[in-house]
Amino acid sequence: MAHTSRNIFLGLIGAGIVGGLLFVTFRPEPVPVDLYTVETGRFEITVDVDGTTRVVEVFEVSSPIAGVAQRSPVRVGDPVKAGETVVALVEPVSPGLLDARSRLQAEAAVSEAEAALHVAETDLARAREDRVYTKSNFDRTTELVERGVATITRLEEAQQQFAIADAALEAANARIAQAQGGLRRAQAALVETSAGEDSGMCCVSLTSPADGVVLDIDEVSARPVTAGARLLTVGDPRRIELVADLLTSDAVGLPPQARATVERWGGAPLEARLSYIEPAARMKVSALGIEEQRVDVVFDFLTPPEQRPDLGHEFAVYLRVVTYEEENALLVPLSAAFRVDDDGWAVFRADGQRVTRVPVELGARNGRFAVALSGLEPGDRIVEHPRDDLSDGSLIEERTTF
Repeated sequence: MAHTSRNIFLGLIGAGIVGGLLFVTFRPEPVPVDLYTVETGRFEITVDVDGTTRVVEVFEVSSPIAGVAQRSPVRVGDPVKAGETVVALVEPVSPGLLDARSRLQAEAAVSEAEAALHVAETDLARAREDRVYTKSNFDRTTELVERGVATITRLEEAQQQFAIADAALEAANARIAQAQGGLRRAQAALVETSAGEDSGMCCVSLTSPADGVVLDIDEVSARPVTAGARLLTVGDPRRIELVADLLTSDAVGLPPQARATVERWGGAPLEARLSYIEPAARMKVSALGIEEQRVDVVFDFLTPPEQRPDLGHEFAVYLRVVTYEEENALLVPLSAAFRVDDDGWAVFRADGQRVTRVPVELGARNGRFAVALSGLEPGDRIVEHPRDDLSDGSLIEERTTF
């Protein structure tokens, strides 16, 4: 009897071991997953774009005359004051040296002008004599008419001759002035400055048109310039704005006074606000060779200049422009949602050691999150990046992260 009980006990032990081995062999393995706890928070949709800073008002200083721009009296970054700080000096062009042919031509022109002046002086002398004669004839005829000796017709003829002589005298005086001007012009062609001779002409001093600093100088060294040539630019770096190059499809969707965050400029993030969108777009070829219509969008800084002292003209920045925002939104990672049909979304919610497929309604979404409108509650734990073999009721275990 004792032998039989022992056999039964050993048999039960063996059956238990076999059953345990079968359970371990055929039991479902838990799927390792990453879990995310659903929470409420601020939700934003942004348009991310590269931009540059620029001074609001840039003043270009140009040469008013043709001449030689002297070595710049200022350097880039020097402070300037409107109407006081001399920023450029331009010396007028001095007459050059004449070659043999040019000199002979100029001398011949002077001789010709002198002869013309002599002819005009001779004509003037004749005109004066004619006027004296016609004036005397007119006076004598007037006296004869008063005495009844001469006729009215003779008086009218004498008056006409006097008027003609008077006009001829005025014309002769005008020809004198004309000949004198021609002579001065011909003599001016002979004026020249010898090499190394001081022309005696002072420079034209150009002062700064505005308060600020020197932003750029075309050339520091002395050089010849033409009238209207740019010499330097001046502006106030404390008054800067942001310019971003956006696709027209993104620009038209920006809300009025859209808020933007300025990053990657070398300091803490700054705040900016949409000022205006330029009315004209332009075609631009992207790095992939695609033709795009883009437009410049201008933003004003909200952060005071004291918090961005090192940010200057044409600095590179990165803008995150907010096109939509919502407070206390229930955020669901897009990596956790998957399609269940043409119109629906679902997630796997962790309930203990198993998951339940839960249909959800998603609203606005950005690159990372979507707003859950229904199906989930704050505190729910959902599976991120669900595997293809994960199904409703599957056994899971949370993946350990280090």
